[in-house]
Amino acid sequence: MTTATGTASRQSRPAAPAARSGQGPRPPEKSAGRGPRSTLLAVPALVWYLLFMIGPLVAMFVIAALRWPGMLQPRSFAETANYRTVLADPVFWDATRNSLVQLAIALPVMILCAYMLGYYVAQRPRGHRVLRYLLFVPGLISTPAKAMVFYAALSPDGLVNTGLHATGLGSLATTWLADPGTALYCLIAVDIWSGVGFTAVLFAARLGSVPEEMGEAAQLDGAGHWRTMWRIHFPVIRDYVGVVTMLQFLWTLFGSAQMVLLLTQGGPGTSSTTLSFLVYQKAFIEADLGYSQAVGVLLFLFGLAGMLLIRRSLKQNY
Repeated sequence: MTTATGTASRQSRPAAPAARSGQGPRPPEKSAGRGPRSTLLAVPALVWYLLFMIGPLVAMFVIAALRWPGMLQPRSFAETANYRTVLADPVFWDATRNSLVQLAIALPVMILCAYMLGYYVAQRPRGHRVLRYLLFVPGLISTPAKAMVFYAALSPDGLVNTGLHATGLGSLATTWLADPGTALYCLIAVDIWSGVGFTAVLFAARLGSVPEEMGEAAQLDGAGHWRTMWRIHFPVIRDYVGVVTMLQFLWTLFGSAQMVLLLTQGGPGTSSTTLSFLVYQKAFIEADLGYSQAVGVLLFLFGLAGMLLIRRSLKQNY
């Protein structure tokens, strides 16, 4: 009876489709997103990029070849006269030296301090959530507000000189922003203060994705936090360090004009004039557009060379 019932149940089941000999699994169907439609979706972004990115870049090279003494003045073709004028101008070389000093000090100090601070935050010490918000504070303050704070602190009777006199170090007090020997370094200090917190938060976010087992295994083998930070975590996020270094390099090189304008206006003399401020000064103060854009072209080439150097030194693969 049982055998008959089992036989009937097997006969009542639908038969499985027979496998066809010589036929493998079906190839995966093409994704619906890979086609002309996905390209059409990128057209607005490409148009925006060409219009507002490539367009100004081409215009910079064109204006650099013109003799243009003002926006409403007639212009004429100057060939390479603007570049010869720029290269023969001692102000340009002073600005180049100041920019190199700024990068040589601000960039490594900012990246190293931000990485170590980001590593500390990534370890989730007590109060690390509050610390993350506090590190964002410099990024939430507008540039004019930062300039006002540091102008008040570095003025002859400001907080710095008052503190030096109060601690018996009055001989070190000086007019920080009006002294040719200290004006540029004050600007560098402002740059570091403005960027180190935000960069540290970026590093902390990236370090938070590193598996905790790697650090725990290193500490079990006797490695301290210092060795774990540089021998274990740093090689893992090397590519990200390269990206952050490039961003800070570009920001320091091209974005220093606003703080120079607000605090020192390039002085005393040319002691704090940077290349980006020189572009602004020649274009909007002296109305020499050809000279300004010739400096802009040289600044663009300098930035491109710096990016390639950073990629090579950090062995980037993108």
